Amino acid sequence: MIVAQITDLHVKRKGHLLHHMINTAKSLRRCVERLNELDPRPDVIVATGDLTESGKRKEYARLRDVLERSEIPVYLMPGNHDDRERLRDAFPDHAYLPERDAPLSYVLESFPVRIVALDSTDPGYRGGCFDEQRERWLRARLREAPSRPTFLFMHHPPFLTGIRQLDNDPYRRVEVLGEVVRANPQIQLVGAGHIHRAMQVRWQGTMACTAPSTAHQIVLELREKQPLGMTLEPPGFLLHVWDPDYGTVTHVCATERFKTRWL
Repeated sequence: MIVAQITDLHVKRKGHLLHHMINTAKSLRRCVERLNELDPRPDVIVATGDLTESGKRKEYARLRDVLERSEIPVYLMPGNHDDRERLRDAFPDHAYLPERDAPLSYVLESFPVRIVALDSTDPGYRGGCFDEQRERWLRARLREAPSRPTFLFMHHPPFLTGIRQLDNDPYRRVEVLGEVVRANPQIQLVGAGHIHRAMQVRWQGTMACTAPSTAHQIVLELREKQPLGMTLEPPGFLLHVWDPDYGTVTHVCATERFKTRWL
């Protein structure tokens, strides 16, 4: 099974550029085209949040227009730039999204790997949140299939990155989330976004990672007291490949096409 992870799309309404320089919708279109061209194609695409820049209705309308070009099923999750209600309203046919007045967490059961999407957003807060309601939900969902290989996706990474400006917004009750993950060894992977860079770390007995943005990346600045910066490093996505014989391997992929010479 192949799961494509895209993240931090930051789509703006037509005619508007992000930071006056980035056409995020155009970048997403290129990513969708690239994913459609892959052979073999991914079985599913999971978009791990910050789907739009400001959570506005016109942004979600443009997002929908771009994603309708995908020939691969796409499943959506909110990030801290998103608005849950407007996301639901823009995608009423996405029946996996929960009812109103609840986090947009869900489970996909119809694939060889079980996909658990945990909404880590807390409206008005830039960092992640794992409150008691979501703790109860996640524990219950994991108890349902303790032997099935599982990918756990969320927007906010549950680990420190070393980029101080992003680490300054702590993930609330992340220690409890860590306890839940460690108690469930069927979790093969924890995939997140938010950082606009590809990172990997061993965390709570499994592998955790973040995906690059489909648009712009965050400057890798590990010095203290440095401002947060963006860079036009190549956009990309992750491919999480699961095989029953060797487990899970994650590949970092660039959106842009490169010339290939077969050896």
